[in-house]
Amino acid sequence: MKALPNILTSARLVIALFMFVALAAAAGGVPWFSEQLTADQQFSLQRWAFWAFVVAAITDFFDGWLARKLDAVSIWGAILDPIGDKILVCGALLGLMALRPDPLVILPAGLILFREFAVSALREVGAGKGIKLPVTLLAKWKTTLQLVAIGAELVVVSWGAFDLPQDPAIVGPASLVTHGLLWLAAVVTLITGAQYWEAARKALT
Repeated sequence: MKALPNILTSARLVIALFMFVALAAAAGGVPWFSEQLTADQQFSLQRWAFWAFVVAAITDFFDGWLARKLDAVSIWGAILDPIGDKILVCGALLGLMALRPDPLVILPAGLILFREFAVSALREVGAGKGIKLPVTLLAKWKTTLQLVAIGAELVVVSWGAFDLPQDPAIVGPASLVTHGLLWLAAVVTLITGAQYWEAARKALT
């Protein structure tokens, strides 16, 4: 049972990879394979990608909870967990932009990606010097907000795949709310990034 948290974390990596490939294929980005897809098959891939994202996001909560509940916190799990988070977030954002490059999505998505890379670099430098940057409560909420916003964006970009109403009075407001949520996630992401940067600066000087 103590291996279950690491199994869930590893599963998140695999599911996130599947999600990204499914989105890339639906967007026409997989040579030969994408060319064979019908419109219905593209829609099916988009739906599979969304549900894969949801399952992967759920494992993000349960692997940490189970690790604490079973007293199974491990170094390997501590390494894999943030990697799994970043692959899931980055894969979903890249898939979104491949499906439909929306100007209102590109900037917050880029800011989120830049922050993730910067914090990963800070953690690596800190680890090399024996410094561990703590995960703050705001950072945990940041991850939740990111996952909710990105999940909503996946629904909007795959609107037709889910056979949702095409009424502009519904699609327009839903898109604006979803984009606003992603922008909020980007702002919170930058704030947490600044916190990590300041903590690293103080620890390394």
